Amino acid sequence: MYRRSGTLDVAMDEETMGRFRAASGALAARGVAAELFDARGARTEEPHLNGDVLGGLLIPSHGFVAAADLTRALAAAARRHGAQLIEHGRAVRISSSHGDLVVVTDRGSLIGNGVVVAAGSWSGQIEIEGVAARVPVRPVRGQLLYLAWNGPLLGRVIWSERCYLVPWEDGTVLVGATVEEAGFDERTTTVGVRDLIDAACELVPQARTAAFMTAKAGLRPASADELPVIGPSSVVPNIMYATGHYRNGVLLAPLTAQLVADAILENRFDPLLAATSPQRFGVL
Repeated sequence: MYRRSGTLDVAMDEETMGRFRAASGALAARGVAAELFDARGARTEEPHLNGDVLGGLLIPSHGFVAAADLTRALAAAARRHGAQLIEHGRAVRISSSHGDLVVVTDRGSLIGNGVVVAAGSWSGQIEIEGVAARVPVRPVRGQLLYLAWNGPLLGRVIWSERCYLVPWEDGTVLVGATVEEAGFDERTTTVGVRDLIDAACELVPQARTAAFMTAKAGLRPASADELPVIGPSSVVPNIMYATGHYRNGVLLAPLTAQLVADAILENRFDPLLAATSPQRFGVL
């Protein structure tokens, strides 16, 4: 599912409204349509909002996509173009052999003339022959939950300081997401679910009448400076890093894929890669 329904960021205090005013000006300077609302305007745009909101920032060009469906579609497209996918496998080590690269996984080895390290939160756990340092990517847990909505749906994605709400066409609403330093623990927790429910009800009181469906958790790969790590290894030829996207993996996936493909296939390195170079973290 993909919908470009716009997003409405909601302010509950003057400090947030000040950021919205600054963001509105910056977006206008870049030619991005945005509309700043006062309290009445925000509630007119989204009647479900709490009466205590001070205003909002609407960006009509924003949208949302179902990440799981997108991933399955990309995998199917890759297979149609000749890609071989090994599912439920984990890369352990990368080494060199007669000019090629060998990727050792827990389900066998793969050989090729180029490797992209895009293992998300686990990228730093892959041993690379000849590279002493590991890319500094850590897992940051995010919990989210699904509600069966009761009554008229929200008109678009709603953001606040504490949560966001995404209305699906099937009548459910996704509420996300926590940000937790919990290591590789992918369990949902009572405190995480409670905090999300409280935040959703604070933003949209009608959430109190929704039925709880399920909760999920995942791990976001965050680099040491919370910027992506995209670029070639300075030690091993034909290794490219593409990891550390933190909370923007789906958003940055098309751009990352283009940058990596241009570098590997065309030996063309975009100047943008200077900002995401792995070498900012040492000899990688």
